[in-house]
Amino acid sequence: MTSDSPNDDNNNLIQTTLEWITSSGINGMGILPSAKQVAEDHFNKSASIDDAINSIIAWRTTYAAGTGFITGLGGIAAMPIAIPAGLAASYALGSNTAAAIAYLRGYDIHSEQVRTMILLCLIGEAGEGVLKTAGIAIGTKITQKLIKQIPGKVLIEINKKIGFRLITKAGEKGVINLMKLVPLVGGIVGGSFDGIFVNTCGKNAKRVFHQESDI
Repeated sequence: MTSDSPNDDNNNLIQTTLEWITSSGINGMGILPSAKQVAEDHFNKSASIDDAINSIIAWRTTYAAGTGFITGLGGIAAMPIAIPAGLAASYALGSNTAAAIAYLRGYDIHSEQVRTMILLCLIGEAGEGVLKTAGIAIGTKITQKLIKQIPGKVLIEINKKIGFRLITKAGEKGVINLMKLVPLVGGIVGGSFDGIFVNTCGKNAKRVFHQESDI
């Protein structure tokens, strides 16, 4: 079956990319362990959930700033996604960090709502504007109850906005013609960028995913 229009192709490519980012982060891929495993490994070595979260952020930041991570994922360049392999690896690692934090805070990381919030952690401050589309005011604490109440149609719109922001990071001038995109080989992002990006994702996740006792 073919798509009805070029826009359908674009939207499908964006959706496939977002699904790959969240699935890789939550379930793991290659040398990247699942978010649950990451969370439990750090929790078992920490005195509290907060200590485990800080440990995850510190470890992932150092790991991201190193080299060789992209080659350990294996097959990433052949994936039908709309971003270069190096950037995809960074997003997967950021997603893994955010998902591990969400798991430690008691969220269902496999639910569609939480998967969207994990993606939101990847775009930083821009997420506040995106949340307005869900009727969530800036400064509102995003409780588990609130997340569960976000309807599917709103999630779709949020994902589209997140997808555009994530994918345009791959463009030299911030704008990409999705019709010309093919899976790209190489393009490894510098270690310093990776480290800063993953650290920011972790800090965003600490703010987004609260323990109910913190609310």
